[in-house]
Amino acid sequence: MNDVAFIDDDDDLRAASVQALLLAGLTVRPFASAQAALEAIDADFAGVVVSDVRMPRIDGLELFRRLKRLDADLPVILITGHGDIAMAVEAMREGAYDFLAKPYAGDRLLGSIRHALEKRRLVIENRELRRAARAASEGMPLLGATPAMERLRRTLHQLADADVDVLIEGETGSGKDVAATLLHRWSRRAARPFVAVNCGALPETVIESELFGHEAGAFTGAQKKRIGRIEHADGGTLFLDEIEAMSPALQVKLLRALETREITPLGTNEIRRVDIRIVAATKLDLLRLAKQGGFREDLYYRLHVAAIRLPPLRERRADVPLLFGHFLGEAAKRFRREAPAIGESVRRHLNEHDWPGNVRELSHYAERVALGLVEAEPAAQAGDPSRTLPERLDAYEAELIREALAAHRGDVQASVAALGIPRKTFYDKLKRHGIDQNRYRAG
Repeated sequence: MNDVAFIDDDDDLRAASVQALLLAGLTVRPFASAQAALEAIDADFAGVVVSDVRMPRIDGLELFRRLKRLDADLPVILITGHGDIAMAVEAMREGAYDFLAKPYAGDRLLGSIRHALEKRRLVIENRELRRAARAASEGMPLLGATPAMERLRRTLHQLADADVDVLIEGETGSGKDVAATLLHRWSRRAARPFVAVNCGALPETVIESELFGHEAGAFTGAQKKRIGRIEHADGGTLFLDEIEAMSPALQVKLLRALETREITPLGTNEIRRVDIRIVAATKLDLLRLAKQGGFREDLYYRLHVAAIRLPPLRERRADVPLLFGHFLGEAAKRFRREAPAIGESVRRHLNEHDWPGNVRELSHYAERVALGLVEAEPAAQAGDPSRTLPERLDAYEAELIREALAAHRGDVQASVAALGIPRKTFYDKLKRHGIDQNRYRAG
């Protein structure tokens, strides 16, 4: 984040200043008037504003006040002539970030901008974390502060009230069920049922009756009338997970139901109207599967009114610490114990692991950390040739310490003597490797 909005009606001064800032590695958006800048800057502008004070129509002070109403945390640096210093001091009292009197040294402007950018970065990061926390507080966490997750949440909000069918694509464990739930919860259908069906978990002999319902006596064993999941979702949302597992014959019936919003339960010729929204989810490339003949193309295009792709965790690695912290706190609360301190081995695993199971895998890992089970995992084998020499030495050292604690049943004095190191060094290494000595004590 290194954006600078530079406003000055003096063409020569503006051009010279912009060139100097560009040479310093900053991204500059020049404006010849305050009005032009106001039209381009919004509350999500992730940079700093630098403006001359003396300008026609809207001067720098008025620009600052309007920007403050837009975003009170947006840093604004004012450039003044000698006669405007009193005005600039007043602006500082009102919250302007800094002011520079002409003529000013280029280093002075650059230093002020860099400090302001750092402040702005922290403000933006905190906002993203608060937005993520709000998402978590709604009961179904879709956490993340990366741009990909911000875009995803915005897209879900935009589609929620559009009342169109949605196809959610994403790898196993990426949160497709969470996204589907939020689409329903944020929509006008929220007061009506949210009905979820896992197409891959139901046998083919059962799923048609589950979806469309049946009358008593429709088939052997059908002793009572049953309302199907589609009809039960009337007025609400039907979530079809693992849609790729649905049989070709059932795909035909589903396509007709989607096109007409009508169903005919088994054992009757009665046609029933349903008002439903379909949200389907798949872990496969459904279009490729359709081109290969493994899924009906017409059903794919009928479901693909709007599509959402959930990014895998490896594409948003910056979210891993935030997610892990959330899951660890939730797990500790559920298991009624204090959240443990995070050792170096856990940090290394969080940073280096690719998380093929995505958020679900990370959640389960946090549970194991909360239960104190992670040390038993071969997360850092000393003989692993893929690791660097320092990493392998660290892993071997941790193994020796654990062996000493196990051999002496957690007795610190005996373990220290066996290892031949000072007690303080021993405790430092326990902390470094994330080893809990209490797990080795007798009883």
